[in-house]
Amino acid sequence: MMIKKIALAVLMGALGTTAQAAEEFQVEDIQVKGLQRVALGAALTHIPFNVGDTLNDFRISQSIKALYKSGHFNDIAVYRDGNRIIFKVRERETISEITFDGNKDLKEEQLIESLDGSDIRVGETLDKTVISGLEVGLEDFYHSVGKYNADVKAEITHLPRNRVNLKFVFSEGDAAAIQQINIVGNEIFSDEELLENAELTFDSPWWDFMAQDRYQKQTLQGDMEKVESYYLDRGYLQYKVNSTQVSMTPDKKAVYITLNVTEGEQYTVSDVEFVGDMAGFEKTIRAINPLRGGKLYNGAEVTYTEETISKFLGRFGYAYPKVTTIPEINEEDKTVKLTISVDPGKRVYVNRINFKGNHVTADRVLRREMRQMEGAWLSNSLVEGSKAWLQRLPYMEDIEFETKQLPEEEDLVDLEFTVKEQPSGSFTAGIGYGSATKLSLNAGIQQNNFLGTGNRLGFSVNTVSYSRSVSMSYTDPYFTVDAISLGGTIFYNEFDAGRANLVQYNNKTYGVNVNFGFPINEYVRLNFGLGYKHNGITRLQTYEQIQKFYELYSDPNDPDAGLEFENFDVSAAISRSTLNRGTFPTAGSSQRLSYKMTTPNSDTNYFTLNLDTKWYFPIARGWSFKTSLKLGYGNGYGDINGNEQILPFWENFRAGGGSDTLRGFETNIVGPRAIFRYPTGIPGTPDPLGGSGCCLGPDHDVVSGSRRSVGGNAMAVAGIELIVPTPLIDEGYANSVRTSFFIDAGNVWDTEFSMSDYQDLAPKEFAKIDDYSDVGRYRVSGGLSIQWLSPMGPMIFSFAKAIKEEEGDDTKFFNFNIGKTF
Repeated sequence: MMIKKIALAVLMGALGTTAQAAEEFQVEDIQVKGLQRVALGAALTHIPFNVGDTLNDFRISQSIKALYKSGHFNDIAVYRDGNRIIFKVRERETISEITFDGNKDLKEEQLIESLDGSDIRVGETLDKTVISGLEVGLEDFYHSVGKYNADVKAEITHLPRNRVNLKFVFSEGDAAAIQQINIVGNEIFSDEELLENAELTFDSPWWDFMAQDRYQKQTLQGDMEKVESYYLDRGYLQYKVNSTQVSMTPDKKAVYITLNVTEGEQYTVSDVEFVGDMAGFEKTIRAINPLRGGKLYNGAEVTYTEETISKFLGRFGYAYPKVTTIPEINEEDKTVKLTISVDPGKRVYVNRINFKGNHVTADRVLRREMRQMEGAWLSNSLVEGSKAWLQRLPYMEDIEFETKQLPEEEDLVDLEFTVKEQPSGSFTAGIGYGSATKLSLNAGIQQNNFLGTGNRLGFSVNTVSYSRSVSMSYTDPYFTVDAISLGGTIFYNEFDAGRANLVQYNNKTYGVNVNFGFPINEYVRLNFGLGYKHNGITRLQTYEQIQKFYELYSDPNDPDAGLEFENFDVSAAISRSTLNRGTFPTAGSSQRLSYKMTTPNSDTNYFTLNLDTKWYFPIARGWSFKTSLKLGYGNGYGDINGNEQILPFWENFRAGGGSDTLRGFETNIVGPRAIFRYPTGIPGTPDPLGGSGCCLGPDHDVVSGSRRSVGGNAMAVAGIELIVPTPLIDEGYANSVRTSFFIDAGNVWDTEFSMSDYQDLAPKEFAKIDDYSDVGRYRVSGGLSIQWLSPMGPMIFSFAKAIKEEEGDDTKFFNFNIGKTF
């Protein structure tokens, strides 16, 4: 169209009644009419002549082409008035707004990026030829994913002041279904064998919702490569695809796919030879090479060898090695000689490490996680390690990096990390009500990246029906440059056990602790701590499990007095983490083994041992499988007046409730139940002291049980979890929202107390007294969990149901927490 307009204008100028340029003349004046947005000076810069120049037909035609080439005009005409040249132009419209309608497969962000690459954006001039090309390109994309009935139209709405609104209207339609996939020419392997791992399928059962039975060009290309790899990995070195046909039904709703292949013969490796410069690592490179003569040729092994050698050289600064395997085929004996050519290239050094996207976090906080150093050679293993350490920070959502070679410096690169931060903590203030917790209030702040320093600050005030607490903590993970951490906590808590599904007692606790951490290697860390805790026990309802403990510490002259304990403790822990992210990991594992004991000068002497481990196994994009296990054991050490010490009852393990301990059960409901023992009285004649009878001996005592839990000194809780993509949530929020289906199983029990000792004292209706010990029993629950890292803090929603429970258990179906730690 543009060429036609130019030719027409030139023809008008040549023939013209108005242009009259058949002979040369000297220009006395140049005018441009029709300008609105383009300045006169800007238009004149594109006209290739000036006042005083001599013009002819050729120079006039060149001026028209130059004005069109500027991109500012849709129509241009040239007139001559004596020795004056007049250009009459019509400017291109300016794009005022770009909108999209009907697009589902293509997100607006993708479309805007595509338009931007073609210089179609708000504020720019509208080039209709580019718009037509975009319509065709977008339709081609839909055809590549099997939507052959798709249609894309650009609607242009003209506005005042030479402006337009641009609207792209999409009619996507349905993707064509695959009716059949045929492979022609295969005699050694069947179609079923070759297509077993293919993504594209056909004739899938209705219940297989994961089946990919919609045609997609890129997916077909990937499946063809899988078939090729299937042959190459089994020695068929000369396998090839002769042709591919994709036939469409007349209604464009179904396709038939046919691959024509030549299988060839199997080849055995006769010899493996290395050539080129191996940078002094020849011995190691030969050792890590799995290729051997006499073995069947295997394409996967060849690729693995090339990648392994490249990665090995990359560890030592050879960032761009070229490793190529050259096959020499012997058709007579069906063997192949493999020559591996190694060219390490120049050793590359890091000039500068830069960070982008850290709007809150200080550069030095990110820089201290670097394993790759500036000035050292570029090591791919150290760069990947740096990325992994950054990714594990709880306030980082995503990390990417790229190397940029310095101009005219073949051996120097800048390393640029692009980080995406996520909410690093929470401020919570809320009110809630539950059947067990009643009215609850909470307020606090938890900041994992305090003022961008990477330090952790926490302050919280919480109150529910059974507990009121306040605490403040601070941790500097890099107290020294060697990553030695230092932290501390101050806390106060009031706990009413009777309202928390436990046997009645009140416990006022306050204390302080400090801890130190020392890195052992990239994944393992040691922690040590010192602490002080004061416990004040009142309103204690004694029961058999704690009777001996109570008798050791109570005042026989004042049995109603409370109990006071002051304990000093030391702790040690070893932890290991290979998780790929600090929050919502999808791969790797973490383990923590911790031990705590009170010092001999404490009022009570006891210890606890805990193991917490999690494993994540990625399945597919957005899908992961998680397993977890928590084990705990505690007991006393030493003795008092010849009586062995036991674990204080307030330190017992408990299960039920929360986000990670048997979801689906009420708080603390799981575990042994309290046993009460009462003497049996007989009536008698009143004695002089006013007594009305006497009691039988201890052998005639009776026992009764409570449905309330008392906890125990041992615990085991395990879980499995299937993490799935969150429905109706954009993929960009995958690192902020997590949905999973889970099954929890476990129990709590007491290894120091035997229910069977009380069997003879139990009445008939209490014949199964062992049921109250929970030994050998376990609970199971399952359900759905949705976790959201919101700007105001972590939120957890869970819907859980008990699958296996015991008589007296309280179960729940719904739980919602704000500000809880994942």
